[in-house]
Amino acid sequence: MTESPVTESPAAGNPVAGTAVLETKALTKHFRIGGMRGHTLHAVDAFSMRIDEREIVALVGESGSGKSTVARLLAMVFRPTGGEITFRGRPLGELRSRREVLAYRSQVPMVFQDPFSSLNPSHTIGHVMLRGLKLHRPELNRTERQAEAEQVLEAVGLVPARQALAKYPYEMSGGQRQRVGFAQALSYRPKLVLADEPVSMLDVSIRVGLLNLMARLRDEQGVSLLYITHDIASARYVSDRVVVMYGGHLVEQGPSEEVLHNPVHPYTKLLLSAVPDPRARISISSADIGEPPRVVDPGEGCRFRWRCPVAVDVCSHVTPVLTRCSPAHDAACHVAAAPAGS
Repeated sequence: MTESPVTESPAAGNPVAGTAVLETKALTKHFRIGGMRGHTLHAVDAFSMRIDEREIVALVGESGSGKSTVARLLAMVFRPTGGEITFRGRPLGELRSRREVLAYRSQVPMVFQDPFSSLNPSHTIGHVMLRGLKLHRPELNRTERQAEAEQVLEAVGLVPARQALAKYPYEMSGGQRQRVGFAQALSYRPKLVLADEPVSMLDVSIRVGLLNLMARLRDEQGVSLLYITHDIASARYVSDRVVVMYGGHLVEQGPSEEVLHNPVHPYTKLLLSAVPDPRARISISSADIGEPPRVVDPGEGCRFRWRCPVAVDVCSHVTPVLTRCSPAHDAACHVAAAPAGS
């Protein structure tokens, strides 16, 4: 994981309104593999989270932890196996018509990881932007769509906007293409943007600009964001709250400063230890060399126990539940939840 070259976080001191835009309750997604007599992959299990108005929530975890599956469930690409997703107080299960689903996707668009494949190379940026606006905002006429496209491109720093609209994706850098992704999402007047690893394929110097853009969208446009990343350094820089996933389970969550300065779960501590520190001596912890999470027919128990340096007997047969560690800070760990001296 590469730490962003920054010293101050744009999230520091940002007030959170406390009104939920989106909530999940016991959200679950399983995949059958190997046919009827095969096995079950537990991609997401009993995942409960909320995102408030004007808030950036960072969903953090290594590859295979279930982050992108959560994003696709929220985008209605996958149908959940169990649990519930509520957007502005209404369960998504109540959306029946194509119009209702399209309206939801307009308010909760997604920015994808790969800026090189998320845009059609055979069409100009203008064609892509105007086509999306015609689909998601049919009340606008062509002149209004053109004006809206120029406005949002300028809002994300692509100026002059008319030149950007005339370009093909190959004529833009990776950072510029990712800004187009944010502009496209912003043009729909969203309440929440799902950003799935939006800076992972960009140079470090360009990442900071995109992270600052996310903070500006929150502060100036009032947009909430779910920032999905494996880079806990960038999560620290931009997010208001951090949600940590491992093996399909939510293992720790809370305000960014609290979680990242006072981590409770051993996995969160492992993620933080992986951030490069040029002053530290080279060492390998027992957690670094453990097995990846077992998510195929996993059974009960903590899924981190094979890598955990503090695992106890109960970890092997009882799945830990989220327990309050301090105000607004929760962790799912038998050892962390145990009373002092036990």
